[in-house]
Amino acid sequence: MKFEDFADCEQTDLFEKPVRFFTQLHSTKNTGGEALGIQLMQAVRPTSYMKEKDGKIAPYIMLGSNSYLNLTTHPQVVEGARKALEKYGYGMGAVSLYGGITDLHRELEERIAAFYHAEDAVLFPSGYGTNIGTICALCSPGDVIINDSANHASIFDGCKLSGADIKIYPHGKIKYLEQVLAKIPAHVKGRLIITDGVFSMHGDMAKLDEIYALAQKYGARLMVDDAHGLGIVGPTGRGTAEHFNLLGKIDLNVGMLSKVPGAIGGYCATTKEVAQYLRIYARTYFFSTAVPAPVVGGLIEVFKLLEADQAGRTQLWQNITYLRTELQKRGFNIGSSESGIVPIIVGDEPKLIQFVNDLRAHGVYVNIVTYPAVRRKECRVRLCVMKELTKEDLDKALAVITEQGKKYGII
Repeated sequence: MKFEDFADCEQTDLFEKPVRFFTQLHSTKNTGGEALGIQLMQAVRPTSYMKEKDGKIAPYIMLGSNSYLNLTTHPQVVEGARKALEKYGYGMGAVSLYGGITDLHRELEERIAAFYHAEDAVLFPSGYGTNIGTICALCSPGDVIINDSANHASIFDGCKLSGADIKIYPHGKIKYLEQVLAKIPAHVKGRLIITDGVFSMHGDMAKLDEIYALAQKYGARLMVDDAHGLGIVGPTGRGTAEHFNLLGKIDLNVGMLSKVPGAIGGYCATTKEVAQYLRIYARTYFFSTAVPAPVVGGLIEVFKLLEADQAGRTQLWQNITYLRTELQKRGFNIGSSESGIVPIIVGDEPKLIQFVNDLRAHGVYVNIVTYPAVRRKECRVRLCVMKELTKEDLDKALAVITEQGKKYGII
C-alpha cells in the first residue's frame, strides 16, 4: 500500500478515498499500518505492555518512543505535575492571553529562555503549532525561506501557509544552501534559513556552524528546530547550538516538549521583542488554549534536571553508543546517526513492512518510516534509544533485529 495513493487519488465524493483507505488497511495484506495506533497499557518503559489491534496484550522492548530520558515517570517530574494539579486543576479553560496562564507558565518560559541564553521564550500549546505559528507570524509573501530537504513536516507546512517563497536544498549539502542564498535578489530583505538541529528520520545533526556563517554572510535570520537535540546533544545537553558553540547566537531556538521532556507543547526562545510579537501574531498561540498547568508543573522540574545536567544523559549515550556500534558490527546500514535516533536503512518498502511486522511479532517495537517521510530508496526502521534500557534489553533486541535482518537480506 502506498499512502500517497489515497491522498492524491481522484474522487467523486469526499468520503470515497477514506472508504478505500479503510478497506485496504483492514485487508489481509501487509500494508505497513499494522503497528500504527496500537495502545500503550502503562507508562512508557523499556519493556512496555501494548495492546494490538486484535486485542492481544504483550510486552515489547521499546525502541519506538521519543521519551529518551524516561522523564515521564521521573519522581521529581511526577511530583511537580501533582502539585500543579492540586493547585490549578487539570486544564486552563482559556487561551494564554485571556487568562489562560499561571505563574508556572511564566516560570517555565523564563527557564527555557535562560537554558538557551536567550532573552525570552514563548510556550506554545503544541509542537506542530510552534513551527506553524512562528513561521507564519514572521514570514509573508515577498520573503524567502530556505529549508533543508529533511526538515520536519510542520516546518514545510508553516512555510506554505506563510505565503513566502520557499527554497529547498538537498539534505546537508551546504554548498547548495549558499548557491540558493547567493541568488536571492538584493532587494529581498526578509530571509530565513530553517533547519532541524537533529533530523528526525536520519538522526544526524545539521552543520550548524557552516549554516550560521552563511546566515551572517547573506543577511539571513536562522531558525533551528532542535526537538530531538534537546537534552541529548551538546556538552551539557543544550542541543545542537551548544554542540557548535552557538548558544545565544541563534535567532529562533525552537523545540518540542514532547521528546526528551515527554509532555506536550513547544517553545520558541528568542529576543524579547520577537517573543512579544509572537504572542500576538502567532495564531497557533493566540487562538489555542494554554498548556494545562499540571503539564507545566512537570516541565519545570524537567528543565531543572536539564539545567543541572542530571537527567541521565550520560547513561543514555552509553546505550546509544552500544546499540549503534553493535548494529554496525553486524552489517546494518545506520546512516550518519549522531543522536538518540538510530535508523536501519532498508530501501525496499515491501521488505521493510515484513521486517517491522516480524520484529514486533518477536517482541521488539520500532517505528516504520516510509515515503513521503523519506525517499522510497531510503525507507527505514527508526530506533529511538532510551536511558533506562538495560544491556540485557539491548542484547535481546539486537538478537531479534539480527535474526530478522538476515532473514530479509537487510544485513
